[in-house]
Amino acid sequence: MTVLPDDGLPLAAEFPGASHEQWQRLVAGVLRKSGTEVSGAEAESLLSTALDDGLRTQPLYTARDRVPDPGVPGFAPFVRGGRPEGNAAGGWDVRQRHAVADAEAVLTDLENGVTSLWLAVGGSGIPVADLGRVLKDVYLDLAPVVLDAGDAAEPAARELLRLYEDRGVAAEAARGNLGADPLGHEARTGRLQDAGAVAGPARLCAERYPGLRAVTVDALPFHEAGASAAQELGCSLAAAVAYLRELTAAGLSAAQACAQLEFRYAATADQFLTVAKLRAARRLFARVAEVCGAPEAGAQRQHAVTSPVMAARRDPWVNMLRTTVATLAAGVGGADAVTVLPFDHAIGRPDAFSRRIARNTSAILIEESYLARVIDPAGGSWYVERLTDELAHAAWEFFREIERAGGQAAALRSGMVRERLAQTWAERGARLAERREPVTGVSEFPDLAEAPVVREPAPEPRSGGLPRVRRDEAFEALRARSDAHLAATGARPRVFLAALGPAAVHTPRLTFAANLFQAGGIEPVTDGAFADSGAREACLCSADTVYAEEGAAAAAELRAAGARHVYLAGRPGAYDGADTYVFAGCDAVAVLTDALDRMGVAR
Repeated sequence: MTVLPDDGLPLAAEFPGASHEQWQRLVAGVLRKSGTEVSGAEAESLLSTALDDGLRTQPLYTARDRVPDPGVPGFAPFVRGGRPEGNAAGGWDVRQRHAVADAEAVLTDLENGVTSLWLAVGGSGIPVADLGRVLKDVYLDLAPVVLDAGDAAEPAARELLRLYEDRGVAAEAARGNLGADPLGHEARTGRLQDAGAVAGPARLCAERYPGLRAVTVDALPFHEAGASAAQELGCSLAAAVAYLRELTAAGLSAAQACAQLEFRYAATADQFLTVAKLRAARRLFARVAEVCGAPEAGAQRQHAVTSPVMAARRDPWVNMLRTTVATLAAGVGGADAVTVLPFDHAIGRPDAFSRRIARNTSAILIEESYLARVIDPAGGSWYVERLTDELAHAAWEFFREIERAGGQAAALRSGMVRERLAQTWAERGARLAERREPVTGVSEFPDLAEAPVVREPAPEPRSGGLPRVRRDEAFEALRARSDAHLAATGARPRVFLAALGPAAVHTPRLTFAANLFQAGGIEPVTDGAFADSGAREACLCSADTVYAEEGAAAAAELRAAGARHVYLAGRPGAYDGADTYVFAGCDAVAVLTDALDRMGVAR
């Protein structure tokens, strides 16, 4: 009988060990073959990826990338989860959002897998007086209700508590959140609210409703204004600290105050960053609870929502893929509750099909992919642990910056938060415009012939405070101009793609150019002659060697046929006859805007 040694399984014992330096030299050798002469360390640096907040992800992580001990699930610093069992007992709470007084849609969700309700109440949402009708057939002792009522928070909370009492729901059976979030509401609308408004509901919940929380720390207003992951965490932490100050001043203990908070974060299709963000958020709040003298109360309750910023209005079916990845990331990151926004959420009021797809996204990941059966699946990954640590430090620095500015309320009112988030979004906007961050179906692989998805108009969201941004907004504006031109004239603006040389030579750049122009709503024409294309502008498509030999003559021929502007698909060079170069990494939005302006397409 063979006895394995105590130090583990010797599965690779017969192979010599490999060092990090050896790997670097191999990478340098590969790059050398492509004409890049670098050292091993430089080769590794070339393969790294820059993130927001000054962070970089490396191509390789090993045991050398040490981080502080993340602990174990259910114990401080709660990096690995707020509960020892994680979501393994029954999966995460599948929480769906409703902003319309549609009792039938609410019941359909609950009957088909949804486990709690997130209700937008007041303003353009569900009228407070209609709460009883919307929840008429809902078993309130089984289905937790989370309110998002803005300046109607107090009357909405009173109405929900009245429903509990009228329906005979025992105080200890009430679950959910009354949704008091004056700082989040101020960020959304610009209307000032006293942060002390959280004290009354929190005292009531602490005294009478042990399963009901009073306060939501909503980070979505900052995410939707263009915040980076660290800024989103820093803003949420600053708001949480402001609320803790109000609650403890009102007589709650630090532990009671912490127990009244639930945090809401965005989950994006950047799965590893989302996983790290949720883990870092728990570590940060655990640190705050520790400083407050209640380390045992630092288990953060998290509600993850698939990002509205990443949702596209064109080719919205791709949103299903984006939300699936985001939901996976939220589950792996340990979110307690997850809301999947329907794929048509950005277009209008979701229909029955899109709501079914949204709730089934969680159902499939939990029941068929068994995602919830593993506690902290990302734990122990050198990459995720390192990214979690670096993100936590970046977020803590932004939190400290807000505190130095006087706290969350002062930072919002001074414009400091708006300014910092706008700067971050401007940098990201440049990446989107240059298609370094591609948006499938919008800036990459657009389909001008696809019929638009039409939905009933949705209630207008609260506004007036921080802006709401979308990844597709610049290209969406271009496509909207093209649509209006089509409606007014019966044709889209066109560009003629002039292919030079054999197909094997011109196809790559022809495909690139067609993709680029369609992203701006400009129809590419590839057949026939320029004079018959109905286009005013043309683009040469071929290889550099062909341009050198035939480019000038081809450009002159196009101008003689009536072309007012000639593009060349390729890096800028000394080619006669080219007015504009289009290439990977060019400012596509600027190029397409100028093209539509020249073509007489109204803004």
